[in-house]
Amino acid sequence: MKSGLSMLEVAFLTDAPRVAGSEVWLSDLLPLLPEHGVQPTLYLPQRETLDRFAAGLEGGPVRVRRYTDTALLPELTRSADLRVVQAWEPATYRALLPALAAPRLVVSHDQLDYHYPPPLRALYREIYRHTKAGAFRAADGVVTVSHWGAEFLRGSMGLSATQAMTNGADPERFRPATGEERASLRESLGFTRFTVLVPGRFTLEKNQLAAVRAARHAPQLDFVFVGDMDAGMGVMAQALARRLRLSNVRFLGRRWDMPELYRAADALLQPTLAENQSLVTLEAMSSGLPVVTTPIPAQAELVRDGVDGLLVPPQPALLARALKALAAHPDRARQVGASARQQVLDGYTRAGSAAQLAALLHTTCQSLSGGST
Repeated sequence: MKSGLSMLEVAFLTDAPRVAGSEVWLSDLLPLLPEHGVQPTLYLPQRETLDRFAAGLEGGPVRVRRYTDTALLPELTRSADLRVVQAWEPATYRALLPALAAPRLVVSHDQLDYHYPPPLRALYREIYRHTKAGAFRAADGVVTVSHWGAEFLRGSMGLSATQAMTNGADPERFRPATGEERASLRESLGFTRFTVLVPGRFTLEKNQLAAVRAARHAPQLDFVFVGDMDAGMGVMAQALARRLRLSNVRFLGRRWDMPELYRAADALLQPTLAENQSLVTLEAMSSGLPVVTTPIPAQAELVRDGVDGLLVPPQPALLARALKALAAHPDRARQVGASARQQVLDGYTRAGSAAQLAALLHTTCQSLSGGST
């Protein structure tokens, strides 16, 4: 533990139905908090879909408590110094926040702003304002994982007590491959040509359909999609690839070997329409992959166009053109990938994120409880 800090007991509460990016964030950062004077306890629903996730934390510095009903959480967490809620459902915030003992923080990984055509974009903003953002007002403060996101919540949503931190990747786990390692990985995965990795949940805002259409414009490249295929958008993406008779598209489904996939691929394609601060983007950058993504604020905060990757409007032909340019100039692609990794090392590491989070927790507890930490 850092000198000068007393140990804070912090309860982290989630209603997660399954593992997604926000749960990966918890598993990455919570084990690092004790060295910064924070003892975390994670309150996790008793669901089979979370058993593997919970088992991965067992025996480590994070205490894991499983619960069957959110109504039990106010009493279960009463003795903690601080309660941090990270929920999927607006109803959880509405019911739980007023019942919890103070101080209470919300950590929001929400994508916040959906860059759909104007009527839909405005509609989603209003829905968010009256659902989650409205429920956040019962908390003593809000933390979100990007600077643009904090500005959005303070400005567009009127949540003035919002603080920013940044996400981070583990540069030792997500690293470039050595030459021999890369050749072995590519052979085992069947990567023979310039291979574009397209990871992420299959949802409308992740925009995988644009990536499938981009593959049609770049038949000389291979496109590998990774993500849970049970969702409707996953089925639609596969159907579109079949209808377009694309032989350069593969769907691998959900995978647990993402570091190896990043090391084996040649580029990352992320035609996303909504992010807060993308762990996928940071993991790929840390792995030395050039990133082709959209110029929405979340991505522009991470990727310097032409330096760490390419910011391209989510039009299939334009995405394909950017990827073909990288494939045609491998030295330039490697240079962009090296710059991307340096960007992570300079300001977006997992250790740096844990330090930011711990500092926010100590400061918040001190200012809201009137005690010293």
